[in-house]
Amino acid sequence: MEDLAARLAAVDARIADAARAAGRDPAEITRIVVTKFHPADLVASLYGLGVRDVGENRQQELTAKTAELGRLDGLRWHYIGQAQTNKARAIRDAASVVHSVDRARLADALDAVADDDTPDLDVLIQINLTADPGRGGVTPDGLEKLAEHVEGCRSLQLRGVMAVAPLDEHPAPAFERLAGYAERVRRIAPDATWISAGMTADFAEAIACGATHLRIGSAITGPRPTRG
Repeated sequence: MEDLAARLAAVDARIADAARAAGRDPAEITRIVVTKFHPADLVASLYGLGVRDVGENRQQELTAKTAELGRLDGLRWHYIGQAQTNKARAIRDAASVVHSVDRARLADALDAVADDDTPDLDVLIQINLTADPGRGGVTPDGLEKLAEHVEGCRSLQLRGVMAVAPLDEHPAPAFERLAGYAERVRRIAPDATWISAGMTADFAEAIACGATHLRIGSAITGPRPTRG
């Protein structure tokens, strides 16, 4: 627990330093702790340290951990992995935010499972910053069309954009492009101000380019357990 607290404090200090270096208020930035492959009790420990935003990449883990932990007051679960339409109900039942909406069919699936009394779901459009169609995310050419489609979904709230920096490019220019794409989305949805970008190795560059939500994993949680 002491090691976890020390890693969390160290990362938060680095985030604050990067924000101030970019002329930004650290309070503007949400740090999401990615708990992929870690047990639910680690999430409980993080919650005890004040963490209120955690992220999962796999629907099965998300569902299992939320079932084990129950509803912890104020804890927001962010689904950040690629999503299948047939998992839409399970994702929506467990997640507070979905970062990876990259096609109209997925938006429709998430929308369709909402009942009349289901709270609106915060979503972000994932954008592919590479030329590889195999990477997750909508292409920039399809961005406006998808944003307009999501805006038309009755139970989804479009909050902004998400992307992963390319592996073969310095992150700064990629995140600069993402900032431009985010501006394009805001022309359609003025309240879609979130930019989910930046992980352990590149969050300083993401902050400099306007990221509002960072996805930090092993730098806080420690090495991931071997996947079973």
